[in-house]
Amino acid sequence: MIISGFAVLVLGANLLVDGASSLAKKLKISDLIIGLTVVAFGTSAPELVVNVIASVKPNATDIAISNVIGSNIVNIFIILGFSALFHPIKSEKTTTLFDIPLSFFAIVVTFLLAFTGDRILSRTDGLVMLGFFIAFIYFTTRRSIKHPLIPLEENIKIRKTGISILMISCGLAALIGGAEIIVPSAIRIAENLGISQAVIGLTIVALGTSLPELATSVVAAIKKNSDIALGNIIGSNIFNIFLILGVSSVIRPLPIYRGIGIDLTMGALGSVMVFVFVFGSKSHSIKKWQGLLLIFIYLMYAIFKIF
Repeated sequence: MIISGFAVLVLGANLLVDGASSLAKKLKISDLIIGLTVVAFGTSAPELVVNVIASVKPNATDIAISNVIGSNIVNIFIILGFSALFHPIKSEKTTTLFDIPLSFFAIVVTFLLAFTGDRILSRTDGLVMLGFFIAFIYFTTRRSIKHPLIPLEENIKIRKTGISILMISCGLAALIGGAEIIVPSAIRIAENLGISQAVIGLTIVALGTSLPELATSVVAAIKKNSDIALGNIIGSNIFNIFLILGVSSVIRPLPIYRGIGIDLTMGALGSVMVFVFVFGSKSHSIKKWQGLLLIFIYLMYAIFKIF
């Protein structure tokens, strides 16, 4: 059931991304901004819908938090790592100086909100995160207007407006259906194996909901369109924290699960490593050996969490 749920999620995300990207391309938005906003939102849609469903269910709040943190970890260590194996992932200067530090800042904000007060992400905390998300969208849009980029390659098919809207609608419906299958299945897996929901959320659910990011970034890397490959990953991580975790905690206050400090530290480490790789290179790119290092670190982390 959980495999079929992921299949439906990926189908829904693909429809949503294709439809939304077509509309964005019609508005002549640059590839980087499409990666940071439209594609990032579409590929983060599985996490969003899964988290909304998990937040509504009273016995699934651990999945709501761990799915977001786990997806951010998977995005950097697995997806960015695999993408770098196909082609060096080059970063624009604005991405290095603004978006990557912001993804680190998002982890810091989550850490502070999680460990202050009664160890609960309250509705007030959620509103704070949503405030940061609105600011992120505002500055990203302003930057797109002031510094439009020439697309590296036309790889987004432009469709009629009506067809694009239909694809977006069908994609959202599939996402909701897939999430309704995945959340109860993940809870049963945790119960049957006798392990915590947080571990399931950090591994199985996070890997499954990150499949759209993996497909989008690897294809972009193969086509040497590294703006979308890196922008998609960093944008998704910012979306995951400020939008998805913000919305989830507004719906229902989320208690902090045991061991979240290690997971947040892992997420922060990923952002720092990406910044060092990009800023420390004359070409401002992430090379193949660095991608292998990211993958190795994740495997060690996953083994530690499971055992």
